[in-house]
Amino acid sequence: MSVFNKFDSFITEVAKGTHVGCLNANTDTLRVFLTAQQPLRTNNLKSEISEIAAGHGYSGAVDASNSASRIGSVIVVTGTDILITAAGGEIGPFRFAVLYNETPAGEPLIGWWDYGSEITLHEPESFAVNFGAALFTLGS
Repeated sequence: MSVFNKFDSFITEVAKGTHVGCLNANTDTLRVFLTAQQPLRTNNLKSEISEIAAGHGYSGAVDASNSASRIGSVIVVTGTDILITAAGGEIGPFRFAVLYNETPAGEPLIGWWDYGSEITLHEPESFAVNFGAALFTLGS
């Protein structure tokens, strides 16, 4: 089971009431990409982390099909689990799945999942980025 880690810049921007021009979790496009590069809590933008090469069933960052709802003082951001299947060759290696906001300029980072060790998908293996009950929550 992987753990979701938030980037410092996302936490800071949320605390200030913004996320690089305001995160609108109902209308902004949140995407997930795979990487072998260890994300750093101090990373800010997608361009600071190298995505694995597209091909063989991985077409690059995948739309999380996100939406948000408010439950009392908590905002719950949900998404549709992502399934990536190797076809015609291998995908990877990768270890991390990174969530970012594609809508604002610079594509600010939100958080990442660490799967604990390198993963290489061989045809026809699949890998799921399982969001569980929520991509993330905001509030108390």
